[in-house]
Amino acid sequence: MWGIIPAAGMGSRIQPLAFSKELLPVGSYFEGVDERPRAVSEYLIERMVKGGVDKICFVISPGKSDILNYFGGQALSAKIFYAVQPQPAGLCDAIFRALPLVGADEEVCIGLPDTVWFPETALYQLPPDVLSLLLFPVQHPQRFDAVRTNEENEVLEVQVKSACASTNWIWGALKMTGAILSELHALWLTRRDEYIGTLINEYLACGGRAYGFKAGKAYVDVGTLHGYREALRLLDENRANGTC
Repeated sequence: MWGIIPAAGMGSRIQPLAFSKELLPVGSYFEGVDERPRAVSEYLIERMVKGGVDKICFVISPGKSDILNYFGGQALSAKIFYAVQPQPAGLCDAIFRALPLVGADEEVCIGLPDTVWFPETALYQLPPDVLSLLLFPVQHPQRFDAVRTNEENEVLEVQVKSACASTNWIWGALKMTGAILSELHALWLTRRDEYIGTLINEYLACGGRAYGFKAGKAYVDVGTLHGYREALRLLDENRANGTC
C-alpha cells in the first residue's frame, strides 16, 4: 500500500523556521534509554505504517532537501520515495505528483504531515476499494474541510473552509485505489482545483461515490502556534492514558 504525503508547502503560518515545517519537533520518543525529539511528520508515517502502508512518497518542493536528508530511503518498515512539485500549485497538484508511482490496483492513503491525530490505528477503519475519508470531530470546522454524510456513511458534501459549516466532522486522511486516484486526476485536469474538497464535490456531482467514517477521536493541525501547543497537550494526554 502506498502513502502519499504532500510536503511542498512553505508553512507560512508558523514561520520563520530554519527548516521545513514537516521537521518541526513535536513531542519525543525513546531510543533505548535516550529521549529524542520527534519530527511532526513522523506521527503520520507511524499511523500510515500501522494502517498497512509499506511505501511512502513525500512530495516536496525544490528547497526542501532537508526532508530527504532526514528520512533518506526508509522510515520504520516503509520505503521512502520522493517527487518534486516545482512551483507552489495547491494540494491537489502536490498529491498527483506521486501518481506515476502508483499502480491502478494498489491501495493509496493520503495524509497531511503537519497533523497529529488519534487513534493511531484509525486508518484500519477505511475500506480499500472506494474513496473513503477518515473523519475527526473538531471545535472549529470552518478552519478545515467539513464533511457532511448520511446514515449510510455516504459523503453528501465537503464544505471547504466554510464559515457556515453544518457539521463538526472534518476529513483528516483519505484512502482509495490507484484507479480512483487516476479518475480524480483526470477530473482535476479539466478544473485545476486547489483544494481536494472541491474536487471531491465535483467527483460526486459526476456520479462518483465517497464514504466518510467517523473513526477519529482527536485531530490537531500543528501549522500554527496554537495548534503546536494543542498537539503537545494532546500527546501528553494520550501518553498519560497509555496510548502514545
